Amino acid sequence: MDAILKTRRPGEPEPNLVDYERGAPGWWSGIDRAADGTLNIAEQAVGRHARGPRRDHVAIRWIAKSGAVRDITYRELDALSSRFANALVGLGLRRGDRVFALTGRIPALYLAALGTFKAGGIFSPLFSAFGPEPVRSRMSLGEGRFLVTTEALYAKKVAPIRDQLPALEHVLLAETLDALLAGSSPDFATAATTEGDGALLHFTSGTTGTPKGALHVHGAVAMHDYTGRIALDLHPDDIVWCTADPGWVTGTSYGIIAPLTNGVTMIVDEAEFDAERWYELIERHRVTVWYTAPTAIRMLMRAGREPIARHDLSSLRFLASVGEPLNPDAVVWSQEAYGRPFHDNWWQTETGAIMIANYASLPVRPGSMGRPIPGIGAAIVRREGERIVEVATGEEGELALKPGWPSMFREYWRDPERTAKCFRDGWYLTGDLVKRDADGYFWFVGRADDVIKSAGHLIGPFEVESALLRHPAVAEAGAIGKPDPIVGDVVKAFVALKPGFLPTEETTRSIIAHARKELGPAVAPRELAYLETMPRTRTGKIMRRLLRARELGLPEGDTSTLEGSS
Repeated sequence: MDAILKTRRPGEPEPNLVDYERGAPGWWSGIDRAADGTLNIAEQAVGRHARGPRRDHVAIRWIAKSGAVRDITYRELDALSSRFANALVGLGLRRGDRVFALTGRIPALYLAALGTFKAGGIFSPLFSAFGPEPVRSRMSLGEGRFLVTTEALYAKKVAPIRDQLPALEHVLLAETLDALLAGSSPDFATAATTEGDGALLHFTSGTTGTPKGALHVHGAVAMHDYTGRIALDLHPDDIVWCTADPGWVTGTSYGIIAPLTNGVTMIVDEAEFDAERWYELIERHRVTVWYTAPTAIRMLMRAGREPIARHDLSSLRFLASVGEPLNPDAVVWSQEAYGRPFHDNWWQTETGAIMIANYASLPVRPGSMGRPIPGIGAAIVRREGERIVEVATGEEGELALKPGWPSMFREYWRDPERTAKCFRDGWYLTGDLVKRDADGYFWFVGRADDVIKSAGHLIGPFEVESALLRHPAVAEAGAIGKPDPIVGDVVKAFVALKPGFLPTEETTRSIIAHARKELGPAVAPRELAYLETMPRTRTGKIMRRLLRARELGLPEGDTSTLEGSS
């Protein structure tokens, strides 16, 4: 498809990145670095604004499910997060302690994040849609001493596994948070953290083994701030709506930190997706920058043009997307429906911030990830033993990045072996297959492993399979991603039953219900099929590639390592 050329409307600001080829100010250009070397995300996001001319500017506009609106200014947010930090310290929080949050998008979640940063703790958000098992595995790995949640989520997701969380000492319920904060001082001396001190622990799924906890540091704030200005084109008067839940790294990097460091107003909507509600929200609150996921865009496309016609969406200036590849038709559709194209971008939990983007000042090529953030060294490579070799323009290969940007993860939590596998020959290897055209635009091809991307969630098949194996009828299990026009992929599971069990509808309902209870609906399989045995390698590893090929009618490729082959 032809590139979409853009023109500025009257009164719109000039893009922050005017000329891509000439680059932009450095990563640290928007950050106040203290002379003594200390740096804290909360100070950059809230503290400095609370003392400056934007102290009475709205930082968070929270919209409850009921539609009620609560505005929190930078000065108020600073005081409330200080109260939370004092409460944590009063309960015995030590520097580096992990504070987990299991809530919906409610004010308590945002106070917990900023208060934890201020107190020198490490914040780890979880999806409220998780079932007990994903909560248990992540909190166990992170040895969380503190948990912020709600009464309902605690009863449903935490109480069943509470005895399996020996490190957990304090549970702070959102329903009682007001009373706790009222007893805490609004003044707090922000912890003297440094660029290299831990701040965020985001869990991401792998194809084998337990989830991986990607540790990010306070220095990451420089990249959040910079990419907010360069990739999302944030300006001081913007009303920004990042629809992502903070349980996903996007919802923290660009649903909390980047808008606040740039001093803008960010929208937080408690409710889940509803096309009519979304359009009403954009119209009522005059949203200017909208950052969402391809799944949501496809759902809006399905809702059609009728609801768009009922609303004034003229405030929208910049639209962006992330989470999975955005199909070209969606970009063209948004240009026709909103008069604006969605600007796809690419990054990972491990990169901490946007690495490749379509920019306000450049034409959008529908289906492309865009071009690297100024200062990011990106290449397409192939692995040759321990060596990494760059491939020619137009050839497919693995996307690799030169380490050193501020938001690069520092380690998989206490797992040096897994961490080391990401780096080779001076490169960070992303595991994503891409190609690059002659003009420097990158194009996503696929994943080099079996991680399933569904509605923006990264789902590790191992985690799904482990839950299925805990059902009394299941002897073996394999999980794959099956293409879906709305969410990207849905999880399909294959199981072999134990003797005495039959592949009946009742068995299927029981297994899926079990998976939904353990994993939550966002992670559990949507479809189930039965096999007598799983295709395995001679070493016993399930060949998910083969399951997927057979499901989709694709070539099976090399099966020489298949168990029983000769």
